[in-house]
Amino acid sequence: MKEAVFVKRNTEKWQEYESTPAHDPDRLTERFIELTDDLSYARTFYPKSTVTRYLNGVAAQFHQKLYSNRQEDRNRIAAFWKHELPLLMFESRFKLLYSFLFFFGACILGWLSAAHDDTYVRLIMGDAYVNQTLENIKNGDPLAIYGGTGQADMFMQITVNNIKVSFVAFALGSFFSFGTIAILFQNGVMLGSFQYFFFERDLLLASILKIWIHGTLEISAIVIAGAAGLVMGHSLLFPGTYSRLESFKLGAKKGMKIVIGLVPVFIAAGFLESFITRLTLHPVVSSSIIIASALFIVWYFVVYPRKIYHQMTFS
Repeated sequence: MKEAVFVKRNTEKWQEYESTPAHDPDRLTERFIELTDDLSYARTFYPKSTVTRYLNGVAAQFHQKLYSNRQEDRNRIAAFWKHELPLLMFESRFKLLYSFLFFFGACILGWLSAAHDDTYVRLIMGDAYVNQTLENIKNGDPLAIYGGTGQADMFMQITVNNIKVSFVAFALGSFFSFGTIAILFQNGVMLGSFQYFFFERDLLLASILKIWIHGTLEISAIVIAGAAGLVMGHSLLFPGTYSRLESFKLGAKKGMKIVIGLVPVFIAAGFLESFITRLTLHPVVSSSIIIASALFIVWYFVVYPRKIYHQMTFS
C-alpha cells in the first residue's frame, strides 16, 4: 500500500482518537492496540516517514494514559482476559509460531538422539528417574511415579515449579532471545527423549493417554511463555523508531502480560497432574481431557485473538 493511501485511509480515525479521548479502559486499550498495529505497519513500509514519527508520538501518549491509572477493578480484569491478552497474542502470533517450531524441532532432536544412543535418556532424565520408571514397568504400572506423592503437596510443588519455568523462559528473553530459545530447546529435548523411552518399550500410547492429561496444558503454556520471551528479545534486537531502552520496556511489559495470563493455565495443569493423572481412567475419558485441553489452547491463544482483532479492525 502506498503511503498516501495508508494515510488517507486512517487519518480520520487518528484525528478522532486525539480529539475525542476514551475514558473507558476497554475502549482505551482497543485504541492503543490499533495504533500500535498502524505504527508497526508504518515502521515496516515507511520507516523514515513523518507518519511513522507521528504515530510513534500518538501511541506513546496513549501508552501513558493506559498505564497512568493502576486501579484494577472488575471491568479492567475482565477486559484483560476478553480483549487485551488475546490482542497481545495476535500481535505476537509469529513469535508464538517461532517458539513452537523451536520446541518441536528440539523434541525431534531428543527423540532421534535417544533412538541412536542408549545412554541418552539417562543423561537427560537422570539415573534415578529412569531406574524408578523401569522398576514401575517391571511391576506392571509404568507411570506409577505420578501417584507417589500427596495430592495437595504435589499440586503446590508442580504449579509453583511450572510458573517458575515460564517466568524463567520469559526473563531469559532479555538476552536477545537466546536464553528463551535455550529453555525451549532444553524442554523440547527432554520431552522428545522421554517419549522415545516409552516408545522403545511399546508403551507410547499408554504414556500419551496418561502424561498428556496434564501435559497438553503444561507444554502449551511453556511454548507460549517462550513466545513472551521472544517478544521481549525482539524488542531489543529490532527497536525500530524507539530507543533500544524504550523498546525493551514496551516489549517487557507485553511479554510479562502474556506470562501472567498463563498462570491459570499452569494452575489447571497442576490440578490435573496432581488429582487426575494418577487415576486409572478409561482411554475415552483420557482422550477427551487431552482433546478438550488442546482445543482450549488453540481457540483462546490462536483462533479467538484473530477473531477479536478482525472484529475491531473491520467493525
